[in-house]
Order: sequence, then structure tokens, then C-alpha cells
Amino acid sequence: MEVLVIGAGLAGVTSAWYLAQAGCNVTVLDRQPAPGLETSFANGGQISVSHPEPWANPSAPATILRWLGRNDAPLLFRPRAEMEQWRWALSFLRECLPGRTARNTAAIAHLATYSRQELRALRASTGIEYEAAEGGILHLFETRREFDHLPAKLKLLQKFGIASQILDVDQTIALEPSLAALRPRLVGALHGIDDETGNAHLFCKALAKKAQEAGVQFCLNNSIQAFDVIHGKIAGVRVFDAEQRAGMLRADAFVIAAGSYSPQIVRPLGIKLPIYPVKGYSITVPILDEKRAPRLSLTDESRRVVCSRLGNHLRVAGTAELNGFDLSPNPSRSAAIAAWLEDHLPGVGDLSRAEHWCGLRPTTPSNVPLIGRTCIDNLFLNTGHGTLGWTLACGSGQAIADIVTGLRPEPDFPFLIEPNP
Repeated sequence: MEVLVIGAGLAGVTSAWYLAQAGCNVTVLDRQPAPGLETSFANGGQISVSHPEPWANPSAPATILRWLGRNDAPLLFRPRAEMEQWRWALSFLRECLPGRTARNTAAIAHLATYSRQELRALRASTGIEYEAAEGGILHLFETRREFDHLPAKLKLLQKFGIASQILDVDQTIALEPSLAALRPRLVGALHGIDDETGNAHLFCKALAKKAQEAGVQFCLNNSIQAFDVIHGKIAGVRVFDAEQRAGMLRADAFVIAAGSYSPQIVRPLGIKLPIYPVKGYSITVPILDEKRAPRLSLTDESRRVVCSRLGNHLRVAGTAELNGFDLSPNPSRSAAIAAWLEDHLPGVGDLSRAEHWCGLRPTTPSNVPLIGRTCIDNLFLNTGHGTLGWTLACGSGQAIADIVTGLRPEPDFPFLIEPNP
């Protein structure tokens, strides 16, 4: 089977890898000159299986209201005169209902645990290197109110087979001594024991190289002009290369893994996807003092900031901004992340040499990605992973490979198995 994967980020490269392992002849199409240059380029680095609860949950509306009017708020909503934004926002509020949150949490947890299993198997079989680190993630709590909710969360994680433990202040600092300066205001932490970290961009590059060695072709610097649809099926994709030369790519099956741009790509086919771009920010800072650098990855639950060690650098990421496809940087957003680092880990990094980045996360209202078939028989989706693209990448890639080749994926997840009407 000839398969064309549209998108060369985490979702696209993992889809291509597992499709090739299933015996397909695979081509990857992307408008960028190399894999992993957009959302996958400088994310927070966390493979956070211990955080399956979506942003859309019963506490979200009140939290968002408290953040309104703050330019440095973890979630910034910039109203635009476009129906897509408002339709997405209303759907997000609907997904905050308790029953929907429970359903979405379960779906994410099942796919996340499966994805971690697939990542570890891939790492063992290929020897791929991407600044990976195990040891888990520490979710930090600085208010008693949030900390007191942890027993219920721990019980939920245990239900899904996700290993975690609640730590008091002394236990938290014993596990991660770099947090000693936080002792006066730290209440405790949740340790996601089996979580990992890694450089998603390095992973994309390394896996793309392995995929090429396995026969996958990469057609980069190419943008889509139109689909050729014959008798209700896609026959090919018309593309332009960097010199605006036209060409045609044909295949038996097509996988859309183009992140936030997926809805734009399939809209001419009459397909509407509930995905909206949510801008996130990160800084990558050289480590100045090894003794002050954290060994484990950190998540500040109240401020929605994460910090991961990637080699001799720290990656600090966070915030969510709903402002369409605007990729212009907002200095106050990056400044808030830098201030968090200096406040929580003073003197650990050289902020004068910080590399600033922002990117668009393809987010569904439920935070549950779209994986499976569409109303067009040979068109498939692997997109909409939001903030969990790195966490869910390998499981999603294996799952879409199963669906394309006629198998039922292993995880208990709402895959789009049957063609949509």
C-alpha cells in the first residue's frame, strides 16, 4: 500500500515510521525544509502520562474567569471576529461538564499509557537518542486547597495503572534538592513515577532518519495546492515546491498529521475539524550551576508552567493563548516564563542567553485527539493532540498505522474506526 502522510512533526513522523513497519510504502509531505520545525520544535519536553486530565474540566471556567484581564495569565483569550474561535470556545465549555471530563480523561489516560509503552519499545529496538531522561515528573503545589485534592487524583491515576505518589514538603525536597529554596511556600507534590522527558525535535530528526533508512521518502519544502478526488476517493495531491514548480503525489491512502493546519487542509473536501491553534511559549536556557539544576522534570500546577532538563539546558514552557494563527511573540508571555525560572530555581540558568520560541498547539475542545477515518474512504486523521503531542506521539502513530492497514488499535480509545457519514 502506498501511503502519503501530510505533516512532518511528531504525529507525522511517528505515523510514517509505524506505517513503514507495517509494510507500507510511505511518503511524508511538509512545507517546512526539515522535520519537526513547528509545534514539535521546542515544546516542554515532558512525556506526562501522569497528567491525563484535560484543560476542559469542571474547575476550568472559574479559573479562566480569575485570569481575565491579566496579560501574563496562563490562559489568554484574545477575541477575534471569526466563528471558528467562538465555536471552539463554546464547545470547550461543554466539555467541562463532569461526565464529559471523566470520559475524556479516561481516553487520554489509556492512549498515554499505551504510547509510553510504544515509545520504550521503539527506543529499545532502534537505540534512538534524544536527550531522554527517566525518573518521573514532580507536580508542585503551593496551595493547601489544590494539594488536598491529590488523594482523589491519586486514586484516579491508580485506576488507570499510572504509578504515582503524594509527597510532603520534606519528601519532595529529598527527591529533588534543587527545590530547597521553595520550602517556605511549597505544600507538597505529586510524583508521576514513570513519566519521562526528552527533546521532541531531536526525536523527530532521529526517527525521520531511521524512517528514511527503512525506505520512507520525505518530500519537504512542498505545499498543498489541491486534492484530486475521483469517485469519492482521493487519487492524489497537487503540490508546489519551493521554486513554485507544480507536481502530483499519488497514493492509496492519505494521513493528515498537519497539526493546527489540518482543518485548513481538509476544509476544501467538506470536512470540518474541531481544532483551534493554541499558542504556547518556551525558553531554552543554558545551565549555569549544575548543583542547582533539577534532576526531575517539574510542573507548576497553578501557573501551568513546566520545566525539563534537556542535556545541559533547561526548557521552561507554558501558557496558552487563543489568538488564531498569529505567531508574533508576546514579550510579556516569555517574560513570565523567565520570571518563573528565576523565582523557583534562582541562578540555575543563563537567562541572557535564553532562546525564545512560540508555536501553535492543535487543540480540540475536549483535548482528545482525532485519530482514524474520515468521510472519505482513503483519508485518515492523526491530529489535534494539543499540549500532549509528545506524550501521545508513538501510541497515536501505531494506532493510525493499525487503522490504515485494517487492524483495530489496542488502546481503549474513541478511534474513528468507521468512515464518518
